[in-house]
Amino acid sequence: MLTPILVYGIPLDFILFALTLLGVAIFHHHTLAVALTGLAAIVAYKLLFAGFAKFGAGLPGLAHHMEHEWVTLANLFLLLMGFALLSRHFEESRIPDEMPALLPDDWKGGLILLVIVFVLSGFLDNIAAALIGGTVARHVFRGRVHIGYLAAIVAASNAGGAGSVVGDTTTTMMWIDGISPLTVVEAYVAAIVAMLVFAVPASLQQHRFSPIVKDAPSGLRIDWARVAIVAVILLAALTANVTANLKFPALLDTLPVLGLAVWAAILVTSVLRRPDWSVMPETLKGTVFLLALVTAASMMPVEKLPAASWQTALGLGFVSAVFDNIPLTALALKQGGYDWGFLAYAVGFGGSMVWFGSSAGVAVSNMYPEAKSVVRWITQGWPIMAAYVVGFFVMLALLGWHPDAPH
Repeated sequence: MLTPILVYGIPLDFILFALTLLGVAIFHHHTLAVALTGLAAIVAYKLLFAGFAKFGAGLPGLAHHMEHEWVTLANLFLLLMGFALLSRHFEESRIPDEMPALLPDDWKGGLILLVIVFVLSGFLDNIAAALIGGTVARHVFRGRVHIGYLAAIVAASNAGGAGSVVGDTTTTMMWIDGISPLTVVEAYVAAIVAMLVFAVPASLQQHRFSPIVKDAPSGLRIDWARVAIVAVILLAALTANVTANLKFPALLDTLPVLGLAVWAAILVTSVLRRPDWSVMPETLKGTVFLLALVTAASMMPVEKLPAASWQTALGLGFVSAVFDNIPLTALALKQGGYDWGFLAYAVGFGGSMVWFGSSAGVAVSNMYPEAKSVVRWITQGWPIMAAYVVGFFVMLALLGWHPDAPH
């Protein structure tokens, strides 16, 4: 019989995972190698000593565990890779080059761009919204984007999806589980307050670092075929998400529906314009990195959370900055007793505090490798942590904590 190892009462699984995250923070030029090494160590420990909780011990336990997780991992893989191609289509459409003519010429231009990302994320996947924001920023700021502003783009995409059941995987999970979309939409109270807190300082940071381009290049020709391709891909993702949740919810547990819909749209529209496949190798590295962390997190022995309370919900936001928010949300749904608007905000926005805390952060960091530094992300993106806390307590003061009975 396998016996888990405890170090001063802490399961060794958690220590290995914490060391992996510490390694990512310190060796930010070698994040993929660190993540894969950490995952290998955790898998080896599980095989030899601890087993895979409810899935059993040894290789059969590992196989059952991966059978349970593969849909989530496949969806993340397909979405990150697919939306990287979408981002290139959007960039090559020349719309980002036109944006300086549409945005204000001072720091308010950066602020308006963050608001656009926030709004887009309410009905698009937050990965797509963040990549669109990152693409526009590269053009309107002459390729010099402050890391604090990159963090703000990620935060805006996560905040925008926090109150929408089609804007974030965690809120979609709540919808599937029977929680009313009207309950989740309360998260926008905290999300909007958080936006007000972090968006202005981040925009001022960016304006001092590299002001917005004042005028669009003359004689621009928008490639409307690429604009149509971007619209088709986003519409495919949105339609697949809504249709599967309303009509075929069981299908979401057996197939990566969203990812397959995105790639079907990419391949169908390739007859109009060839995707820029050159972005795939670098995107693959970032995607495999995230999948390694998500897989490692899924193996942690988190069988239950502390008793449901607003304090627990607040803490889960900080935990989700380093721990995959999908299993956290699944555990909270199983436990019950949460005010789901608060939980949606916490696990949705909390991941913005670290660059690998959300899939949107990883996607943007694939575009801007200089953002893969935990220290620089936290020190230059400090308004996000403050915004998370302020948004949470304003929501608590205005709405109060009203937990739902377990369902």
